[in-house]
Parts: sequence; C-alpha cells; structure tokens
Amino acid sequence: MLTKQDYLVEKIQHIDIKQFDVVPFVDSMQAMAFQARNLHRAATIYDRMLADKDCAVILCLAGSLISAGLKQIIIDLINHNMVDAIVSTGANIVDQDFFEGLGFHHYLGSPFVNDSELRNLAIDRIYDTYIDEDELRICDDTVGEIADSLEPRPYSSREFIQIMGQYLEKHQKQESIVAAAYQMSVPIFVPAFSDCSAGFGLVKHQYNRPEAHVSLDSAKDFLELTQIKLQTKETGLLMIGGGVPKNFAQDIVVAGEVLGHEVPMHKYAIQLTVADERDGALSGSTLKEAQSWGKVDVVYEQMVYGEATITFPLLAGYAFHKRSWEIREPKRLSELFRKS
Repeated sequence: MLTKQDYLVEKIQHIDIKQFDVVPFVDSMQAMAFQARNLHRAATIYDRMLADKDCAVILCLAGSLISAGLKQIIIDLINHNMVDAIVSTGANIVDQDFFEGLGFHHYLGSPFVNDSELRNLAIDRIYDTYIDEDELRICDDTVGEIADSLEPRPYSSREFIQIMGQYLEKHQKQESIVAAAYQMSVPIFVPAFSDCSAGFGLVKHQYNRPEAHVSLDSAKDFLELTQIKLQTKETGLLMIGGGVPKNFAQDIVVAGEVLGHEVPMHKYAIQLTVADERDGALSGSTLKEAQSWGKVDVVYEQMVYGEATITFPLLAGYAFHKRSWEIREPKRLSELFRKS
C-alpha cells in the first residue's frame, strides 16, 4: 500500500518569466487569429498600463494559481513595480501562498488517482497537484494564532493580510506574495476571506473568544479599495479568472459615484478566462458588458479565452521584457491606510 511519502515526491516548480524573453514570440501572434491575436493585444494593453504614469494597476486573482506554479510571476510583478494592488480569492493568498511562505509545498499529482486513498492519507487534491492536509492544518492554526494576538475588533482583509506579511518577516521560509506585497506596500484584498483555509483558523478563534474576537469586514474592504480609486483616478484591471475578485474590483467605480464623486471608468481592462458568457455568470461576462454598468471603458479592453498557466506567463513575460515598468514610480498604496 502506498504511503503519503510515495505521493508527495515532486514539488511544483514556479515558472520564472525573467528567464525567457517572449516579446518576439508574442509579437508574432499579432498577425494570427483567434486567441493568439487576442493575447497579443492584451499583452500590449498591459504594457500600455505600465507606461501610463497616472494608472494604478489592480491585479485580480481567481482559481488555483499559486498551486499551479504561477507564484513567482506575481512576486516579480510586485517586486518590479508592475502591480499596485491585488484583489484575490482566499485560496490563492492563504491556502497556497501563505502556506508556501511557511515552508510547505505543493506536489505534482494526477487526476487519475484513488481519491479515497488520498483522503485516508490526509492528502488533498487540486486537479493534478497534491497538498498535505496535515501541513494545511498548521497554516489554519497559524492564522488563528495571528488573530489571537490582535486587538479584538473588525479588520479589513487588507489589514489582516498586512499583519500576515509582518508575521512572515520573522517566520518566512520561502518566497511569498504576501511577504513581497507587505515589503512593497502593495495592498491585498480578499473580500471572501473566510472562504479558504483562513476561515478555519478564524472560526476556532471566534469560538474560543465569543465575547471579544477579531472579525473580517468586507464592507471595509470595499471602502478601502474605493478609496484607492478615488485617490488614483486612472486604473487598469488585469484579471486572472473571474468571480468575486473581478466584480469587487470593477464595482469600485460605481461605489465612488455612490459616494458623490465623479469617477472615471477603469481605463484599461484585461481578463484571462476559460469561462464564457452563455450562462450569464460573472466569470464569463465580457468587459464590454461591464461598460453598460459604467465600470469599464472599452477603448483598451481585451478578453483572452485560455487557461491561465499558459496565457499569464506569456502576457506577464511580454510586459516584463518590454520594460516599461522601469520608469514607473511606486504607488505604495498600503500607505494610504496608515494610522496617523
């Protein structure tokens, strides 16, 4: 009978866009058709965002991206001033990135496996990758311990994740998006924060402290991200997947108007997705549809229908090697929320 060690052998390796200049390859796609041409246009729009000194770039993350080997790309975007704020699902930030920051790993696996056997061995499967459930419980408990150490009150997810970054400064064992964002003052928002491994730690924290505990305030998230829009005016969205991060980031235009401000629509918008619009679901709704809601301008928008482990390295690698980021001034948007 196989043991846990038999399954957890080969670690996921995170692709490094710095090692491959894909600019000529992506440029060659502009004379092709279908998603190749769309990907080229999206890459040029991202480069245009970075060359626009007034534009704040908001990166939206949905789906299992970090476990799939895309962590280093996002760290490089942060470290090279190619993203100013992040809106994400909790799984990417906590279960996958913070988890790896604590020294744990994701492993190569297979969808053609006995899942009952994996359950008996405390191995969780994300399509063709594996994660050690026992190690994930340590990540859960760490989030709970962080909550235990804080003043009992409502926090935005941005505040709590910033504290997670502080924790990693002392305990980090591998590179981490949370740690890099903390160091570069790039705020991370996770509107559905409890819908991930963090939720288990926070449930335990609140159960043990029913009268005085930390809570997460998604309305505060919305307000803080809206304040970023009001402060920066011009914004561009780079969206991997859809769901809550996509809608949350798009909605800050409308929120600014609700607060009585004249707010421009997002000037740039890119979405990399495998969803389509036929069922009316948010993840597949087009950026052109978002214009009807007053959220996204359609001069510089592009949908790319393709799986993110293929499209995202090409798009990010193109923008990195075009090097428009070299003349950008860091926006350090986390500093907007420092207490006086």
